[in-house]
Amino acid sequence: MANLLHAPRGTLDVTPDQTYKWRHVEQTARSVAARFGFEEIRFPTFEYTELFARGVGDTTDVVQKEMYTFEDRGGRSITLRPEGTASTVRALLQNGMAGGPLPLKLFYLISCFRGERPQAGRLREFHQFGAELFGAAGAAADVELIELAGSILKTLGVTGLRLELNSIGCPECRKQYHAALRDYFKARESELCEDCKGRLERNPMRILDCKVPACKEIAKDAPLVLDYLCEDCKAHFEEVKARLDDAGQAFVINPRTVRGLDYYTRTVFEFVDEAQGLTVCGGGRYDGLVSQLGGPSLPGLGFGMGLERLLILMEAQGCTFPSAPRGLVYIAPLGAQASLKAAALTRTLREAGIAVETDLVARSVKAQMKYADKQGFAYSVVIGDAELEKDEATLKSMRGDGAQVVPLTPDAFRTAVCAATAQTKQEEG
Repeated sequence: MANLLHAPRGTLDVTPDQTYKWRHVEQTARSVAARFGFEEIRFPTFEYTELFARGVGDTTDVVQKEMYTFEDRGGRSITLRPEGTASTVRALLQNGMAGGPLPLKLFYLISCFRGERPQAGRLREFHQFGAELFGAAGAAADVELIELAGSILKTLGVTGLRLELNSIGCPECRKQYHAALRDYFKARESELCEDCKGRLERNPMRILDCKVPACKEIAKDAPLVLDYLCEDCKAHFEEVKARLDDAGQAFVINPRTVRGLDYYTRTVFEFVDEAQGLTVCGGGRYDGLVSQLGGPSLPGLGFGMGLERLLILMEAQGCTFPSAPRGLVYIAPLGAQASLKAAALTRTLREAGIAVETDLVARSVKAQMKYADKQGFAYSVVIGDAELEKDEATLKSMRGDGAQVVPLTPDAFRTAVCAATAQTKQEEG
């Protein structure tokens, strides 16, 4: 029986003491993406299952083993999105964006769902920043996308990452490569897992991505895709490398990088943490995906950046996060009349854009001050009978470095508090 007081296995609560870190990462990604000309797109959490079967690839582990698929009340097969690219392509086709100005640059911040074995940085519901670029076939677009990912990571203060680069060619040159892989794996077919035996004829490249130890060991000596690139794919890859060199972006060629989804063509890349071996960002080209899903022949490329993994890495590296947001002013009333006055003054300050709270649970002044200190308020105002009679109170710094008398009439109170707290409010952002 499920424990209703525990979140489902492989999911994560993000509590207020952590959400400000998430918000910092998300806002940074949005800001950097905007500098590169990318605009936000949003799409449904679930799609028809066929979209992912056709787009992601029915020989992938994602489609074969990991998708959350169910039948809705109308008998339609529905799947919670396991990634964002297929949904982005569906959305651009449905909304006629493929016929607009090109290149089309889109980004998204989404939750994704995969039924994997939960472990550090790998959850069944995980969060991702993704960027997709359509309508640019040249190597300059590959490098711009890589630079976008690198710029986000650099702006967040992440260091020690290795950019791993490969080309897996186009459908034409991959025919020869697939033939070579089949010949190689056929000789050891009996040693492959059952899934890889099925992949042998349909898509032998998927064997290279298998996590089963025996298959990984066999794949170590398999032919390399770089040896089978056609002239056009070779030229494209050489230009990508030259442009990365020109941009000062270090990289290493990893001929085993193939990515786990079937839609990739030509350039594929990953940013890998050298200390922990975590892949925090990965992507590449998918020039045939738009037409495969029923659209025009439109080149595309993109990447996904896992936020859970990124935050784990940032914490491990001691990256700087902005301070958690805190209230600016706490108004502590003593008595029923003071509570009414405090509520009115609270509304006045909130309308002026100041983060302010007042007591809601009839605590003593001592208990209220303890709460205000614990919550990190910068200033406090105590209102009792004496303050009501004089129609003024004392605005005190919770750090003990200043105090001043402020009137309790709403307009004058707002003006005085705004002036006194202006510097602190600016520092709090």
